[in-house]
Amino acid sequence: MKKVLKLIMLLFGITLFMCGCSQSNGIDDYASNKGYTKENGSEDKGSSNGNAKIAKEDIKIGVLHLSDPAEGSGYTYTHDLGIQGMQDNLGLSDSQIVRKINVDDTDEEATRKAIKECIDSGCNIIFTTSWGYMDVTEEMAEEYPDVYFFHGTGYKSNGKNFSNYFGRIYQARYLSGIVAGMNTKSDKIGYVAAMDSSNSEVTGGIDAFAMGIASVNPDAKVYVKITNSWYAPDAEKAAAKELLDMGCDVMAQHCDTPYPQTMAADAGAYGIGYNSDMRKETPDSCLTSVIWNWSAYYTSQVQSIIDGTYNGENYYGGMQEGLVSITELADFCADGTEEKVDVAKADILSGKFNVFDGKIETNDGKTVGKDGETLDDATITGSINWYYKNVVVVE
Repeated sequence: MKKVLKLIMLLFGITLFMCGCSQSNGIDDYASNKGYTKENGSEDKGSSNGNAKIAKEDIKIGVLHLSDPAEGSGYTYTHDLGIQGMQDNLGLSDSQIVRKINVDDTDEEATRKAIKECIDSGCNIIFTTSWGYMDVTEEMAEEYPDVYFFHGTGYKSNGKNFSNYFGRIYQARYLSGIVAGMNTKSDKIGYVAAMDSSNSEVTGGIDAFAMGIASVNPDAKVYVKITNSWYAPDAEKAAAKELLDMGCDVMAQHCDTPYPQTMAADAGAYGIGYNSDMRKETPDSCLTSVIWNWSAYYTSQVQSIIDGTYNGENYYGGMQEGLVSITELADFCADGTEEKVDVAKADILSGKFNVFDGKIETNDGKTVGKDGETLDDATITGSINWYYKNVVVVE
């Protein structure tokens, strides 16, 4: 199965890369929106960082992972599939990839040690894949200006040797919400969330999911249980159990393990997977999964350094770039589910619909946004600190 998945990622990455998936979509005001000011003479977005290109045979890549890809599912596994795809696409040897696994992103010393070990082993490109690595990655980029640093899910960058990457996962979240709304019978949908409303990445995903649900089932509510950790197996188990005990019959998640899915299956409920295709864990209950396709991104960034075309831009792709999507729907989905998803997907891809459009009602009786407008990228990625009207936070 691992070889099959690797081959799929390879073919997918090659296809997207040849189709120009290296196009970067910057988040112009993201840093200022989060209170961060570029310093040390960083150039404006889109300018060259001035670093020389690196020959392919001299490339060495370090990767920091939050957990172990060998777990075979979830966040780290998905990122590592992207690294494997990049390695195959570019013909890099195993000796050119250095993986640091189980690096706690709340431990700055452990993060710094892992990055330093990569540099000491000769790495000239380093990908740090989790939110909590951001500040240390920023510091190390200043200390080692000849090393290229890329940070996943964060917002800091310097326009030179340090940039960030993420994507419009809310687009796929919205589609998965339609699936959940069409298939719940109790009108109670559970959601295990890593962080509270202070984190826009998590909250924006919850809101997009909730909006998708409301578009097809205005009576359904989303019950959110927060773990306050990106990777916390025991807390994720406990959160899933609490939501299932409340009567939630569809379980979604923004957390790293598949426990919300496996526990839903054991309880006779449906699941909406995240990061990787979780049908392999729960083939009889997984309605669909919200997935990332990182191979094309990693390929394009390393190729740009080989070619000498890297320019320090941040990356923010979406469905149109093939970075995010949902998996094929289960054949046991309710009648009409696929048709509803197809219409919404077509509207998103055409630009007719952008998810966070118009005036949006929150669960505290307020509104955000304006009629005839859509929230911009900076707001979506940095200022969604509210919940949509059908969201209930479980304390």
